Amino acid sequence: MELVVHKITGEATDKKVQLNDEVFGIEPNDHAIYLDTKQYLANQRQGTHKSKERSELSGSTKKLKKQKGTGSARYGDVKSPVFKGGGRVFGPKPRDYNFKLNKKLKRLARRSALSYKVLDQQIIVLEDFTFDSPRTKSFKAILDSFKIDYSKTLFVMPAVDTNVVLSSRNIQRTKVTTVGSLNTYDILNASKLFISESSLKTIEELLA
Repeated sequence: MELVVHKITGEATDKKVQLNDEVFGIEPNDHAIYLDTKQYLANQRQGTHKSKERSELSGSTKKLKKQKGTGSARYGDVKSPVFKGGGRVFGPKPRDYNFKLNKKLKRLARRSALSYKVLDQQIIVLEDFTFDSPRTKSFKAILDSFKIDYSKTLFVMPAVDTNVVLSSRNIQRTKVTTVGSLNTYDILNASKLFISESSLKTIEELLA
């Protein structure tokens, strides 16, 4: 499939790029996308949640009343989970939510996500660009030129460009990433995917 290369002003150039069918034209694998997205979201969790159990609370261990003869339920100490302020039963403990996925599966997931974007016509190829200095107005001009107001956008750059990253930082629903950091979740989460020319070549080299 061919895509027209655009300038950052929104104008189409005379150049066209041929997308590699091994990356942008495969039959998407939904289960691979699910697993890769699940792993990405799991990695975002700190896993520092913790609640105190009965043995970790400070308080008297004295039995509140005698075992029998009161006509009501048996009671232990005040740290019992049935009382307000007591320990929690089977509460959360610190843990690592990460799990392993094979590299081939992760590449398949990214190819599947990119193929979905091609089918939905949500990929725009841009000429390589940079800014002389960080300026939010310059980055917003790109979005305005493509008439993007409230859609989520993802810009894929070949390497970290500090001026571009800082220019986009104050704009909501917009993210700038590099080819090396491109992941399935970010691809699917964006309504429009802007890929620079040099980034496109690198993506095909990594995923083909």
